[in-house]
Amino acid sequence: MRDLVFVGYLLALLFIAFKRPFLFTLVYAYVDIVAPQRLSYFMLNSVPISMIVFALAFLGFMVADDKKDTRFSVRQGLMVVLLLYCFYTTIQSVVPESAWTKWDWVWKAMIFAIFLPLTLRTKLRIEALALFMVLCAGTLIIAGGIKTAVGGGGYGVLIMQIDVNDGLFEGSTISMVAIAIIPLLLWLSKFGTIFPPDWRVRLFAGAFIFACLLIPIGTQARTGLVCIAVLVVLLLRFNKHRFLYAGAAVTLGLMSIPFLPQSFTDRMSTLENVEADESAATRLAVWRWTIDYVKENPFGGGFDVYLSNRLTYDLADDGKKADWEIEYDVEIEGPVEVVDEGRAFHSSYFEMLGEQGFPGLALWLMIHLGGLWRMEVLRRRYKDTRKQSEQWVAPLAIALQHGHIIYLVGALFVGIAYQPFVYMLVALQIGLDTYMTRRSNEAKWRPIAKKVALSARPSITAGSKAW
Repeated sequence: MRDLVFVGYLLALLFIAFKRPFLFTLVYAYVDIVAPQRLSYFMLNSVPISMIVFALAFLGFMVADDKKDTRFSVRQGLMVVLLLYCFYTTIQSVVPESAWTKWDWVWKAMIFAIFLPLTLRTKLRIEALALFMVLCAGTLIIAGGIKTAVGGGGYGVLIMQIDVNDGLFEGSTISMVAIAIIPLLLWLSKFGTIFPPDWRVRLFAGAFIFACLLIPIGTQARTGLVCIAVLVVLLLRFNKHRFLYAGAAVTLGLMSIPFLPQSFTDRMSTLENVEADESAATRLAVWRWTIDYVKENPFGGGFDVYLSNRLTYDLADDGKKADWEIEYDVEIEGPVEVVDEGRAFHSSYFEMLGEQGFPGLALWLMIHLGGLWRMEVLRRRYKDTRKQSEQWVAPLAIALQHGHIIYLVGALFVGIAYQPFVYMLVALQIGLDTYMTRRSNEAKWRPIAKKVALSARPSITAGSKAW
């Protein structure tokens, strides 16, 4: 029955898309985010759904879309260069088999992000993509929020749709995404036109935001707590009553503590003692190894080069028994030397540095920091506009900028440098930027065209026969 629902819904979307080919692009976003082929038991998991839908989206753009004045941005060019560079490092990879496995999904995510802005030629399309991204992520977030409210969740325990630990189904990743989409969700609830803002939209948005805030509690991902703190600070940026808002946020946070699961507060308390926390100690050791590695290999070691690492670090004694001490019924006093191998980077920045070296990290930073800068340019350009048709631009630029900042902070502690959802966010930024640039240029040409038309008319003087 579950498979029939997925197949029926997907076929309905594809049927509608044949009348409006741009919808194939949105269907691909749905397939990439929700991954119905992974949720299916047998009917979809044996069919290359992603490849079929992307081919339809590309053909729809080439055959039916208006490509007049299509623009290719600098950041799209940077993504092309990064993609080619990643291909080169994959050929030279230290662990070839694992590297080619990762390359198999990375190139698809980047190709779609490069292609996507070419299709975002109208405000409606930009809004439609934002809406699809939020709602598709919501299929996981709302389910996870309900489970958290009912059962409290737990680290590595909260299951969203399927029991896997990668992509958006991984706890830290979905926690970061859940908080990062809140600014975009607020924008849709105020400026959306597909679902015009009314009490039903605002009620759904409020419940959705509450579910987003529950995800870090359900997953007990410390990255999610950090992202919530960043969101609170960002919302102060344009708030007219900052002190009142900050006081309310702190009060609400303190009042919620008694209602939080004990396991959540215990896990968050490990942020106070990094040296005694094995997860944090491992991160620091991996980061030191990465720095030493790129000193000798400045062009990186290719995808999943971390599998070749061997780490040795001391774990401080905080007076509590570690899991392995409880398992073997032993107790060791003082620092413990830990030897580990093949530990992941646990940071997107070190992931890029270790896998792609200094050139790859530089390209990656230019792509993301360039997005923050371009959204700031749009915000300043349209923040005081009096045109009703442009009052949505600055708030959307702010929402995309804030979501991007939350990602960049969360990425400090999670290896999600190539997360497809984030690349869609980057593509949405580029689409907004190129669309508004085109509109601005068209507006500049109109007065010139009128002036030329007027100057071409015959001049009328007192002695002219036209009188």
